[in-house]
Amino acid sequence: MRSREGLRAVLWSLAILAGTAALQAVAISLAILAGTAILQSLVFALSGSVALLADLIHNGGDALTAIPLGLAFLTRSRRGERWAGYVVVSVIFVSAVIAGVEAVDRLVHPHDLDHLPMLAVAGLIGFLGNEAAARVRLRAGTRLDSPALVADGHHARVDGYVSLGVVVVAAAVAVGIPRADPVVGLAITALILRITWQAWRTVRADDAPR
Repeated sequence: MRSREGLRAVLWSLAILAGTAALQAVAISLAILAGTAILQSLVFALSGSVALLADLIHNGGDALTAIPLGLAFLTRSRRGERWAGYVVVSVIFVSAVIAGVEAVDRLVHPHDLDHLPMLAVAGLIGFLGNEAAARVRLRAGTRLDSPALVADGHHARVDGYVSLGVVVVAAAVAVGIPRADPVVGLAITALILRITWQAWRTVRADDAPR
């Protein structure tokens, strides 16, 4: 009887520690991605780049997904964590739709870009911010066996490379290819949709009966 009570106490302590570690990972990644989105939004206000808009919308959406993940870990609910994963997927999909609509509109109504050096810097900021958030989430997700965190980590890592597309836009516009902005915006949208599908499969696999 005592051994059972001792085992329950140990398991409860481990659950508390795991929940705390997950919350720390979520909070750190939230701060990183929120800061990234804020810096990029300042540059967007100056440049008006639709590719940068797509990137900052996505980074801002990623930051918001930390909220349901944090609530799931706070309640230490496996089911809640899975549903948080579905929220992550939904936010990614919505961001793709918004980015795609803006990119198409920019193709129809071209717009000259300003502050190209700052635009390139914003792309680098997006890459570094996403890579930092990805490492935090992947390490914590692997250590805690959390599919939601792992899915979000892989998503953030790919987003880092997507952010480099903003740097490509700045270079292309500088050499006289203004339509590179909406074209790259559409390419980012396509990549976001691919990430949506991958994240969906990850969460669905964890939700399947075992």
